[in-house]
Amino acid sequence: MNTKLDSLTYYAATKKYDLRFPTLSEDIDADVVVIGGGFSGINTALELAEHGIRNIVVLEAKHLGYGGTGRNGGQIMAGIGHDLDAIAKHVGEDGLKEIFRISNLGASIIRDRIDKYGIDADFRNGYAYLGFNSRQEKTLREWEASFRAVDPETEIQLYTGQEVRKVVGSDVYGSALLHMGGGHVHSLNLLLGEAQALAGHGARIFENSPVLDVEYGDRVTVRTAMGSVRAPKMLWACNGFLNGLEPQIYRKTVNTYAFQLCTEPLPDELIERISPIRGAYSDIRPIIDYYRVTNENRLLFGSATALLDYIPGDLKAWNRSLMLKVFPYLKDVNIDLAWGGPLCCGANLFPQIGSLPQHPNVFYVQAYAGFGVTPSHIVCKVLAEGMTEGSARYDLLSSVPHVDIFAKDQLRAVMTTAGKAWNQLSGFWKGRR
Repeated sequence: MNTKLDSLTYYAATKKYDLRFPTLSEDIDADVVVIGGGFSGINTALELAEHGIRNIVVLEAKHLGYGGTGRNGGQIMAGIGHDLDAIAKHVGEDGLKEIFRISNLGASIIRDRIDKYGIDADFRNGYAYLGFNSRQEKTLREWEASFRAVDPETEIQLYTGQEVRKVVGSDVYGSALLHMGGGHVHSLNLLLGEAQALAGHGARIFENSPVLDVEYGDRVTVRTAMGSVRAPKMLWACNGFLNGLEPQIYRKTVNTYAFQLCTEPLPDELIERISPIRGAYSDIRPIIDYYRVTNENRLLFGSATALLDYIPGDLKAWNRSLMLKVFPYLKDVNIDLAWGGPLCCGANLFPQIGSLPQHPNVFYVQAYAGFGVTPSHIVCKVLAEGMTEGSARYDLLSSVPHVDIFAKDQLRAVMTTAGKAWNQLSGFWKGRR
């Protein structure tokens, strides 16, 4: 991992759970073995445990939340993928309606999980989707109607003109769609609380246990340096950190990068100016700015490079320049932390779940394309259904095809730059530029 990216994050600096799990050092048996200790692995395992499967083993190469789970924006938004039109031809009109319906379940799944297990994760309601121009305002009006159709009981309201300042303290936006069903969360504390709940169900979690080899069969054998796990079912949940371990799914994704900063604690009056709703925000461009305020009165602000794919030399300075375009009155605010990490993307920017064609007992989940906090809770609930009794929802999501991305390692920067250019262009015609 690039040392500029692999630095201290806000989440690691403010985590409330001091959980430590051993390294695997023996040969053991399980009903299910999960590779990956982020939202995908822990959430799927917890869903399975709630289905009554208790003999579960989770293997994490480093520590829980090392990947995207501990580096993201903490945004809880509606949706499951970037652009559902990209999968419409594969699922049909009825399938698209069902995906849109289940894509609205994420926030309630997270709230229910927090309430059920008493997780201390700083959950707060309030999300705003932001538009710069008349095209984006038109798009937000369409989103308002769609959101209300599936969630009529929640406060959802479009603000335009000067009224936008009731939602966010910036002069750069012309419209804001407030969705009080969304919000934000301390994602690492959420994960660690879920891991604690999983361990309470009897599952065994091992950290610092990178997988060296997997042997498929009726019983899968997963080997680490000092031990192994044998189980009739397994799950690949490595996302952007798969590193070629399973070529069949590795070649269906490519990594790009996103970067964030965390300000010093700010006075109450400044936080009130930035965020009257103390909420989370993102604009609706193909490559978004996203930000939120924390319980400690810090501003977290993130984005990705808009066209060329590269890692900035100074993450604090790069993120700060974007922040000041939105909030120029923060020019004298200190930046305490900055970090970044990979976003695992498929060609259609839609999450990938399924099982290996030759090995129906080997499942996988990956490719959230930067929208991992909320969709992971939705997708992993559906995935657990597929790993147990099966469901129509699992059949629907797993039916979306995933194309191979050839020469992804050799041409990664070229591919991601070309992808960004295409998304920027198509975003204009789709009302997102």
